[in-house]
Amino acid sequence: MTSEISNNRRIARNTLLLYLRTIFVMLITLYTSRVVLQTLGVDDYGIYSVVGGFVSMFSLISSALTNTIMRFITFELGHGDKERLNRIFSTGINIQIVLAIISILLIESFGLWFLNSKMNIPPERLYAANWVLHCSAIVFAVNLLNIPFHAILVAHERMSAYAYISILEVVLRLLIVYLLYISQWDKLIIYAILQTIVAIIIRIIYGVYCTRNFQEARYHRVHDNSLVREMFSFAGWSFFPNTAYLFNTQGINIAINMFFNVGVNAARGIATQVQGALMQFVDNFTMAMNPQITKLYAAGEKREMERLVIRGAKFSYLLALMICLPVLIETEYILELWLTEVPAHTVAFIRLAVVGTLIDRFGNTGYTACMATGNIKKYVIWITSIGFLVFPVTVLVYYLGAPVETTYIVYAIVYIGVDAVRLWIMKGLLNFPVGEFIQETISKIIIVTIMAIVVPIVFIYIVKPSFLRFVFSVFLSVISVALFSYTIGLNQSERVTIKSKAIALVKKYVC
Repeated sequence: MTSEISNNRRIARNTLLLYLRTIFVMLITLYTSRVVLQTLGVDDYGIYSVVGGFVSMFSLISSALTNTIMRFITFELGHGDKERLNRIFSTGINIQIVLAIISILLIESFGLWFLNSKMNIPPERLYAANWVLHCSAIVFAVNLLNIPFHAILVAHERMSAYAYISILEVVLRLLIVYLLYISQWDKLIIYAILQTIVAIIIRIIYGVYCTRNFQEARYHRVHDNSLVREMFSFAGWSFFPNTAYLFNTQGINIAINMFFNVGVNAARGIATQVQGALMQFVDNFTMAMNPQITKLYAAGEKREMERLVIRGAKFSYLLALMICLPVLIETEYILELWLTEVPAHTVAFIRLAVVGTLIDRFGNTGYTACMATGNIKKYVIWITSIGFLVFPVTVLVYYLGAPVETTYIVYAIVYIGVDAVRLWIMKGLLNFPVGEFIQETISKIIIVTIMAIVVPIVFIYIVKPSFLRFVFSVFLSVISVALFSYTIGLNQSERVTIKSKAIALVKKYVC
């Protein structure tokens, strides 16, 4: 019990740090996005979105090993073997160096050919698009080399350092906006170059901090063939779900570009940015929780892990609902406040993306629990087979003449199936209490969602759009979700815990 209380406190503290970081980062990002869109224009913004997304497709060869490195480092911290931990870290560095070289070669050969001969880019902007490709390749390689350091930081749960580095990164991106605004050269090219410089600076900072604070983060030349085989064996099965994810995100971007135009890519780019900002709030919670799930499994504390998975899934969804509901009902007004020029389809994209985010949120802790076992063959085969359907079905419906928004509907339907199959797999793999999960999580969040949306929806239909309506609708949405989450979503022990903590905070800061 003492260990569980300590873990809960650590999760709460780390989550608070990450939320403070996210609020600051989101505010700066919203401002910089507005200025970048205004400065670049819709077409250039769309070009950067689709070309940068195309480059990230090459993480197809690296994302599985990236997740493997993070899982091995976190798992080994649960065992406490510092020497093996350093071998894992150093081996991870070696692997990422090789992958970075391979990725750059592929981007500068196949990627260059595909950009210039297959993508729907205005001819007069093709030269600038090539610059974006080259710079995106460098950023991609630099980020690959940063993964082992980031994994060490998260595994040690040093969320304060992660928050500070993230804040520095967004401040540098704010500086980019200023330099972009005063630049007299091609703004798309300058933007790509400055993004590359920021990526290199952040990589250096991560390396210096981790090397100075964690002994196992000091690189040593190693040639541990058995460890490499073990990591590649795990990564081999991780390769497939990561492939599906890439095709369902960046592959969709390319499909939109080929069936429509860069203006629609700009709309999707904005929707993706909004979706990413919303997901960060919830992912901060799961980021603080995921290391604990892996460590509890490694330590053999199965029941504690199950409780954390169930509680984490429920809280993740309820947090997502509290944040997403105001955006969902006030999308048009938010875009009017945020952007000077709103590309067509943006409102529909954002609303559909928000729904997809809510559907996908309560599966993250279950994914982490399955990955912790290392026995992921069945999980990979089923989840990938179902999840991958988003891309081919989207291409098919586009070919048949469906509107561009259809891809989000396809995603929502497919991932409802993914969530159901994940529970079935967890039952067989972990003997996970699926009935308890349905009772404590799924049934409660459905009721909370239905009850919480009624008041704000009625309010916005009665009151005409204005800033005052926006403020009140946000307030009503948050209060409505919080009230029904507390009365319906939480069980008795969770309500007692939250009530006692709230009273303690009031006594500490008010009384």
